[in-house]
This record gives sequence, structure tokens and C-alpha cells, in this order.
Amino acid sequence: MPLPFVDHIGARIVESKDGTSLLTLAVQPHHFNSSGVVHGGVPFTLADTGMGAALFTALQPAEGCATIEVKINYFRPVVEGELACRSVLVYRGRSTAHLESTLSVGDTVVGKANGTFAIFQRKAPGTA
Repeated sequence: MPLPFVDHIGARIVESKDGTSLLTLAVQPHHFNSSGVVHGGVPFTLADTGMGAALFTALQPAEGCATIEVKINYFRPVVEGELACRSVLVYRGRSTAHLESTLSVGDTVVGKANGTFAIFQRKAPGTA
């Protein structure tokens, strides 16, 4: 499945199975904000995408999902290295799911996020 924005920022989905996912991103100069640290939108994108990738593994073929909300806490600034995001499905109901992500550089946790996603039936191609 093409993920143009995720590809654009240089993130990689390393693993997505059994309600979990792992995404990585090698920090590059274009990820920095004017203060010289990785822009908060980068780890947020990894968390949102990672949670979606984890949930996707728990969906039926005719189901889709979309982010309802994501809350993120930033613990430490990221200035170099490889940013990793591990996400896990905490709860999957009929129409919503709750997921959590841990963001780290090496062994240092730099942030945590949690999110709620909608689960819906996808329309068959050619139907109104």
C-alpha cells in the first residue's frame, strides 16, 4: 500500500503483525525545526502511522480505519540517530480501537503517544 507522506519524510515500516508495529526513521537535516531539534510533527507522524499499521493487522478484509484523536507526550528532544516507534493495539471494539506508541532513540524513550481510531466498513468499488 503506498504511503506517500510517510515515504516523503523517510520513515520505514519495519514490522506490522499481530496488533503491533515497528517504524524507524533516520534523522536527517530536513527533520529539524528552527531550534535545532527534530520537529514534533516527525515523532507524531511515526506514532499515528505506527498505530494505524498495528490496527490494520487486526482488521477484517472489508474494514478500514481512521484516526479519531492522538495525544503525544515529548520527554526528550531528538537531535540525531534513528528514531523508532513501537505501537501496540490495546483494545479493539466493534467501531473503535485504542493504541499506544513508544518513541525511542536507542535505549532512551523520547516520547509516548496514545490514540483512538475509528473502524468502519469499506465500500465495495463501484458502489455509492
